[in-house]
Amino acid sequence: MAYQHILIATDLSAECHRVLRPATQMQSALGCKLSLVHVIEPLGLRFGADVPLDPGILHDQQARQATARLDEVLDDWPTLLPQDCHLRHGQPRAEIHQLARDLGCDLILVGSHGRHGLALLLGSTASDLLSDAPCDVLAINLKKD
Repeated sequence: MAYQHILIATDLSAECHRVLRPATQMQSALGCKLSLVHVIEPLGLRFGADVPLDPGILHDQQARQATARLDEVLDDWPTLLPQDCHLRHGQPRAEIHQLARDLGCDLILVGSHGRHGLALLLGSTASDLLSDAPCDVLAINLKKD
């Protein structure tokens, strides 16, 4: 059975085209629907004991930056429709898995840096998505040209 609905999980970095390109190629070949998600992780930062940072301000700034970056990505990838793009706040695995369930996706595409050493032991979003995924997960090698 061919995939019907692909969820692209992206960090909206400059490398995201390396995941978007195969996703749009799959869409063209399979005639499937594409959705995109970017998860904004909450920051629990303080810049000093005397100057606590307001989490509301950070949250708003992160959301504005993510929205601006998403708009830039959409300009470069016209096959992605704004109504199919989602910005979520929280833990990436939980948010991506829940959205995949909510949308009825049968494949999650995610970029992987293929880290080694300590980064490999600590895990990454790509490897984290494999655990208890509600559908297939395909990791795209971001190191490959």
